[in-house]
Amino acid sequence: MKLQPSFGRLAKNPKSCAIYNQELKLKSGETIQLSDPDVNRAFVACMDMSAVLGGAASHYGGPAAFAEINSVIYGYAFHKAKQDKKEWSELFHFVNDAGHCENGIYAIKANYNFAELDFEALKKFRSMESPLTGHGEAHMFPQGVLISNGPLGSGVAQAQGLAAADAFADNKNRVTVLSLSDGGAMEGEAKEALTSIPGLAQRNKLAPFICIISDNNTKLSGRIDQDSFSMQGYFASLEQQGWDYRVVEKGNDLESVLAAYEKAVDDALANPTKPILLLTKTVKGIGTKKTAESASGAHGFPLKSADDLRPFVEEILNGKEMPSEISHWIDDLENASTGSSSSSAPAVKKEKIQVGVANALIKARKEGLPVVSISSDLAGSTGVASFQKEFPEATLDIGIAESNMVSLGCGFSLTGFIPVVDTFAQFGTTKGALPFIMSSLSEAPMIAVFSHIGFQDAADGASHQSLTYMAMLNAIPNVKTIALSCSSEAEALVYEAVSEFQAAKEKGETPMSYVFFLGRENFPQYYQESASYKIDKLSFVRKAKDSSKKVCLIPVGSLVPQAIKAAETLATQDIECSIVHPATLNKVSAELIKEIEACGSKAIVIEEHQALGGYHSVLSSELTSSGSTATVKSLAVQAKFGQSAYTANELYKMHGLDSTAIEKAALSFFN
Repeated sequence: MKLQPSFGRLAKNPKSCAIYNQELKLKSGETIQLSDPDVNRAFVACMDMSAVLGGAASHYGGPAAFAEINSVIYGYAFHKAKQDKKEWSELFHFVNDAGHCENGIYAIKANYNFAELDFEALKKFRSMESPLTGHGEAHMFPQGVLISNGPLGSGVAQAQGLAAADAFADNKNRVTVLSLSDGGAMEGEAKEALTSIPGLAQRNKLAPFICIISDNNTKLSGRIDQDSFSMQGYFASLEQQGWDYRVVEKGNDLESVLAAYEKAVDDALANPTKPILLLTKTVKGIGTKKTAESASGAHGFPLKSADDLRPFVEEILNGKEMPSEISHWIDDLENASTGSSSSSAPAVKKEKIQVGVANALIKARKEGLPVVSISSDLAGSTGVASFQKEFPEATLDIGIAESNMVSLGCGFSLTGFIPVVDTFAQFGTTKGALPFIMSSLSEAPMIAVFSHIGFQDAADGASHQSLTYMAMLNAIPNVKTIALSCSSEAEALVYEAVSEFQAAKEKGETPMSYVFFLGRENFPQYYQESASYKIDKLSFVRKAKDSSKKVCLIPVGSLVPQAIKAAETLATQDIECSIVHPATLNKVSAELIKEIEACGSKAIVIEEHQALGGYHSVLSSELTSSGSTATVKSLAVQAKFGQSAYTANELYKMHGLDSTAIEKAALSFFN
């Protein structure tokens, strides 16, 4: 039997040592050169600043904490490969589950001129022009990433799969090394694999395995033990499950990490039946006093202006000479930001849709409705943080565990509360899909707020871009899916859902589950000042004037601004457009069909969703069932993954969802 592995796509050994390095001694007395962690953190800061100035979010705290760990992992592999005269990928599998720390790994690889990276390539991190996506993605950077990451916990079982496959192939000479954050270990799929790994190893079904956990008691929103619960008891229990459990107290001391890792590799190879877990005590945000002491460990990059970058980097370097590449990069960033001016204020104030979500929940709770917020670490991103701040007694953060969050909500629902669960759409619709099915089967409905739909999470890359969110939940009985396009719509519809939920309970009926989908970026507070919003009712953004050429534009959620821009341009070409926002995604209103007919039975659905299973599919099915002969064109994602970009608009253009694509589709009706 001849295997055809995918490892051949990975980059070969670097030809030289790290440009900026530290020399240490192995236990044999041999010298090893490792990438300098302080310089690595400094490059991460510059990468983050470039992304922020481009309009994207980025991460500092996590990669800062992992700097020594990653320097050792890669430096030891390259040293060992040179020593054994083999390719590093013959000796090690590297799986980084902590995808938000991938920028630190990019910086190390550039320091080695490895995988076709150099310091210049780091400047485009998270941009459309770069394969260096917000989280590591094999489809964008195959020479540098074996297993894509992003959703925490997903890499644990995949790493297990690599080690199990090596065992099946009778290759016990390669060590699988997994990097995992303490928050990532909260995920259910991570815990399943952390249990099965030692079990398989004991049965000789696993090649040598090392798991390194960066333990700093910090998740995105704050300290794990304060916001949720301590993980220390769980980590200690792993020893009873069969792990060779070792604590590395100085996880940001390069010499300590090297010593622990070198011994772990030797021991894992000597005894593959005992996987090794290195619980490595790190400081999230290490490098500057302010970031290290921050409750969140500077999960996101804390700087907004390039003028603040040089002193920030100087503090990271702690007296070391600043590399010329970094100094010149900072000069470029400072010059690029000098003289930039903000545009004039828009006619309608822009804000996040999340503001309306929070307002609705706060209003309902103040009126005495038993609203309870159950989160999985992303309340600040989804909009419910304001509610939680005002009503801490009605708040529960379950940690980074989306399936657990939804299932936990069932118990609250059956007890009479109105549970509101929240996370990113990508995580809520995938990890929460089965729990939602079970909640409906148990007649335990809830309200969900799932943000960052589609390409709205532009900078984080494909792993975070929910392009199947409708397909995942639309068909579940007793679940109503709703897209939000602005904060005024959000406030009205979320409040209506909470009120209807409570009214049904008071009648002794089982309410619907309401799942609200919304974007990340800022949008106008409203599109029609006098607009009124009702669930299952059509929302008119623009009404077509009398014309022989009419088209009904149906943008979903965040794509309303693109439709408005297209309609304005089409009007100059004597094509009138109605723009209607359907809001409810798994039910088509008779009013929408009527409006399509009023527009000459010509319509275009625009959605940041895969073409298969999106709103166009729902609408087309309803039109067919009703005997309509309307022609409805689809502008959707055509069976592709996304990638990182500074803004969603860049990805809308790439995938044919922007105003230009809408105009072209509308014109095709009349050509």
